[in-house]
Amino acid sequence: MMFPLKRLLIGRPLKSTELGEQKLNKTKALAILSSDALSSVAYGPEQILIVLLTISAAAFWYSIPIAIGVLVLLTALILSYRQIIFAYPHGGGAYVVSKNNLGVNPGLIAGGSLLVDYILTVAVSVSAGTDAITSAFPALHSHNVLIAIIFVIFLTLLNLRGVTESASILAYPVYLFVLALLILIGVGLFNIATGSVPPDLHTPVGTQIAGISLFLLLKAFASGSSALTGVEAISNAIPNFKDPAPKNAAKTLAFMGGLLAILFSGIVFLSYYYGIVPSIEETVVSQLAEDTFGRNFMYFFVQGTTALILILAANTGYTAFPLLAVNLAKDKFIPRMFTIRGDRLGYSNGIIFLGLASIVLIIAFGGQTEHLIPLYAVGVFIPFTLSQTGMVVKWLREKPQGWVGKLIINALGAIICLVVTLMFFITKFPQVWSVLVFIPVIMFVFHRIKNHYEAVGDQLRITEDNHAVPIEGNVIIVPVAGITRVVENSLNYAKSLNPNQIIAVYVSFERDEEKKFEEKWQKWQPDIRLVTLHSQYRSIIQPLTKFVDIVQHKASESNYGVTVVIPQFLPKKGWQNILHNQSSLLIRAFLLFRRDVMITTVPFHLKK
Repeated sequence: MMFPLKRLLIGRPLKSTELGEQKLNKTKALAILSSDALSSVAYGPEQILIVLLTISAAAFWYSIPIAIGVLVLLTALILSYRQIIFAYPHGGGAYVVSKNNLGVNPGLIAGGSLLVDYILTVAVSVSAGTDAITSAFPALHSHNVLIAIIFVIFLTLLNLRGVTESASILAYPVYLFVLALLILIGVGLFNIATGSVPPDLHTPVGTQIAGISLFLLLKAFASGSSALTGVEAISNAIPNFKDPAPKNAAKTLAFMGGLLAILFSGIVFLSYYYGIVPSIEETVVSQLAEDTFGRNFMYFFVQGTTALILILAANTGYTAFPLLAVNLAKDKFIPRMFTIRGDRLGYSNGIIFLGLASIVLIIAFGGQTEHLIPLYAVGVFIPFTLSQTGMVVKWLREKPQGWVGKLIINALGAIICLVVTLMFFITKFPQVWSVLVFIPVIMFVFHRIKNHYEAVGDQLRITEDNHAVPIEGNVIIVPVAGITRVVENSLNYAKSLNPNQIIAVYVSFERDEEKKFEEKWQKWQPDIRLVTLHSQYRSIIQPLTKFVDIVQHKASESNYGVTVVIPQFLPKKGWQNILHNQSSLLIRAFLLFRRDVMITTVPFHLKK
């Protein structure tokens, strides 16, 4: 039943030779890798206004210079990551750049921050998309968490079907969203130009506002910079592009930067001119669309496409997280299972882990986007800062042709990103302090995993000094619970291995029962030695494992091995297992950790 269901949900398995067909062209790549950055215009401008509102709505004119500052940072990031794409054409982004130029630990800080950031990408995007839906349909507001979880499950299944298939589906909502916002911005500017929007809705630029401070403006700038999250995703996912991958990735990055600049600046300006005030019940984009179009088709078109891209922006995380996990897993800092491709040639373990972690996060935060955005933004600006600093070190060390200009670009990006990172910690410390706890913890976990893999490698590696001691013989122990066909099947198997060194072991709870069993055994299998162990406390495991330890100790003196052959019958239907005790599984579980003891399970399949 599970196999047909898997095929229905995920699709037929793809051959390894079909991997090239899973590469993305620029059109699909823009949709699947830029959705996170483009969707952030739906909440980035709102974050600026929320900070300014702490003074008064009259301070909203400051959103214009703040937006200009965000655009300067965007330009620096686009130019910087364009250089990273050509310098590291195999992908890896901030993790690879930081590790190669700043050292392993800075690389792990960048990699660990991005891993968590991609989980937050899914949680924030889906939560924001759910907010957009419930803004249009307030009756659904109490079901935010459930709706968000359903969308995460949908995206997880979609990505398990393969990157090309998910990109084909996601391209339409992304481009419809861009079209909707361009229409909204165009109509809004037309209304302003024709005088349809009263000028008294906003405070004129340059108005003196009491209580404004540089600290508050920097806080608003840092909050608005959350619109730049996702810019790094293209540099992480270069292997997903069709050849020539670096050139296609660089063109996609530039086009994304241009679209993001237009949409972000347009929404900021219209919000200021229309005098939009942030509200818990309704998003800024929703208010802007209603003021521009009224509650007609275009309003619902804007809201619908905004909700879709906010939800599907999570797909940036689904694309970038598995690729980053592969790089960390290849360096042995996280489990190797993340390097395995699934049936549809995607890194399915990374996709599933991302989906589950995002659901946990949505439940933990109750689907409240505003609580996640600061943590989300600071998690991406740390890698931004490290990657730009790493590129500065690279240019200073290598000094290639034209390195001075490249150095200036990356240095500027590093300085601005550092300022934004510090502002997040200073202004939003109660919301982002957990990052300071998380980073040391995940660094510790990374190094413990690395140490484990290295220790395993040292012990498994064959050298001249560590050849295995040859085994001279084998003692076979067969735990028996009665005289049955299951036991007979296992004894026949044991005889095929070594008929002269078989010990059957029976654990009894009553003395009378023990004597009766010995008599029956003598008649049934007189050639096989039977050892009976009396258990006062009705435990099978304790006396059996103690006996195995004694036999193993004596056998090791003669270079003999010990094999425990465990009889086990399997019911015809899986659910019938709950009707039987699982002694064989318990014995196996306990003996697995006994050194120099081999374990063999001999199944006996029931037919009824």
